[in-house]
Amino acid sequence: MSRRVADALSRPVRWPAFLGALVVIALLPMVLGTPYWRGILVVCAMNVLLAMSLNLVIGYTGQLSLGQSGFFAIGAYVTTVLLKSYGWNFWLAGVAAVLAAGLVGLLLAAFAARLRGHYLGIASLGFAVIVYQILINWESVTKGVRGIYGIMPPPPIRLPGLPEISFGNQATLFYLVAGIALCVYVILDNLVRSPIGETLRAIREDEISAASLGVNGARWKAFSFGVSAAIAGLAGCFYPGFVGTLVPDAFGIVESFTMLAMVIVGGMGTMIGPVIGAVVLTFLPEVLRGFGDFRLIVYGLALTLVVLFMPGGILQAWQILTARLRGTEASESTGGGR
Repeated sequence: MSRRVADALSRPVRWPAFLGALVVIALLPMVLGTPYWRGILVVCAMNVLLAMSLNLVIGYTGQLSLGQSGFFAIGAYVTTVLLKSYGWNFWLAGVAAVLAAGLVGLLLAAFAARLRGHYLGIASLGFAVIVYQILINWESVTKGVRGIYGIMPPPPIRLPGLPEISFGNQATLFYLVAGIALCVYVILDNLVRSPIGETLRAIREDEISAASLGVNGARWKAFSFGVSAAIAGLAGCFYPGFVGTLVPDAFGIVESFTMLAMVIVGGMGTMIGPVIGAVVLTFLPEVLRGFGDFRLIVYGLALTLVVLFMPGGILQAWQILTARLRGTEASESTGGGR
């Protein structure tokens, strides 16, 4: 098993797609050159991390989790408290925040191991509510509803022989978060194509049958929750430095449903689908600002239509469309040959 995992993880990355993604990331701040749109790009990169993290639990393991905003909050608050109250270096604080979020994810999985479907969804939603209430009421640490202010972006990186890389502007901060998101994508892509991914999909399709084949469902669900929570905590590390302030309202349960919408709209159970969903649902509200007060109605209507007519998400709709176009072209060429 370990050799199969090592072989799967050592397979060459699909370099054309990887290089194409690097080119797109490099060009986006140049195309969207205003501070406002560059800020939206940073938010989009964080949303991509959050959507990928939730997709590992829902799309590949088949477990309904509505507590992702709680892990996002843990990453943000652990990083900020260690920075502001204890004077930690940002990068060390970020590592601690990722580990803390992953550990809490494991603890949640331990309690929820026997739950399935909507029962697990309710339990995870309760976890998000508990985290939100802790953020409000533990004022000695989180400052409660007053919030924490004056949070600085990540410190500059100094490399020998190269200019200092400062993250005080939104373009370089986007490059940092988007680069990390791309690395996480590559790791998860190799993970889900390995025997580990096959095990998670077996649990998703039929946990009882998987157990009959020797798969320890509780252990692998805990693995999935832990990795997912750690990635969400990683996204949370960069949020306070980007916004400059930290208040509990940024981590309400509505955020969990937004992340769920990103996964479903893009196409859960695929790697690129949640990325598409995160990009679409990040930029769509900004594009709809021209509708004024009606933009939320248009936004909700668009989501409803996607769920009704594209249950597999945007990715599945695109695959069906391209397959039909190829079938039409093939039939036309066959007819023309006659």
